[in-house]
Amino acid sequence: MLKGGSLAPAFFFWTSQPPKTSTRALSAGTPPPTRRVSTRAAVIEWVDPRPGKRILDLACGPGTLSYRLARDVSPDGEVVGIDLAPGMIELARRDAAPGLPVRFELMDMEKLGFPDAVFDAAVCGHGLQFVPDLLRALTEARRVIKPGARMAASVPVDPTLPSKAQAILEGAVGGSLPPAPRARDQFITRRTVEDPEAFAAIARQAGFREARVVRFEESTTWRSPQHYIDMASGWWSMAIRLDAVSADERAALLARSVRAIEAELGSGPIELAGATNVLLATV
Repeated sequence: MLKGGSLAPAFFFWTSQPPKTSTRALSAGTPPPTRRVSTRAAVIEWVDPRPGKRILDLACGPGTLSYRLARDVSPDGEVVGIDLAPGMIELARRDAAPGLPVRFELMDMEKLGFPDAVFDAAVCGHGLQFVPDLLRALTEARRVIKPGARMAASVPVDPTLPSKAQAILEGAVGGSLPPAPRARDQFITRRTVEDPEAFAAIARQAGFREARVVRFEESTTWRSPQHYIDMASGWWSMAIRLDAVSADERAALLARSVRAIEAELGSGPIELAGATNVLLATV
């Protein structure tokens, strides 16, 4: 049986130009209708990064959230990003601005190599859904942050409306790529994080004094089919499959995908629906 953490591809594709996202919160703690708050903004606001704070970024990926937090805690704070994928850590270290108070470590969030109560906050952007043992990961996060500290974690869930662009992408490349491996030990985790009450309950079980989950319905706009493919090729479910083919084959498949999306949806912009659960917890 595959362990979820073993499925991280060696290298993810990445673009520095993220899409525009419009977000609507649907549960307790909903912002006023006139105020649009992205899931990333909700995560950042909850942990309240300020100069001097030390923040842990779990499943940091290429470091985009880590960099933002590091700017907020400068000059005398620090952000530590950890990830299980060597390619992610390589990218994050490579692209970190000189002098930014951030460092990156290859580490499993289920077994953090830090002493107790050394961080002022913890975040996890779209990573907990891959954790085989969610309770252990949350318990470790609670262990390494200080009493009274906060943690915020976002996880994608099935959108209310399916993505037509995703279906076109799969139709264009699916026959030429192996299926994404499924880790049996992730099934329970995925069911848990998709259920707001269960997600909050397991956080309290892990030792957080308070925990709630806010669900956000999101509308994301991509400038063009190429913009969408640049990002979609870096998502775990696609990147790990693209790792199985040569660079030339990969480029040809992605070019085919762009043409297929253009043929059905036009040259852009492309608007896609999605949803995210955000855990807001306090030790």
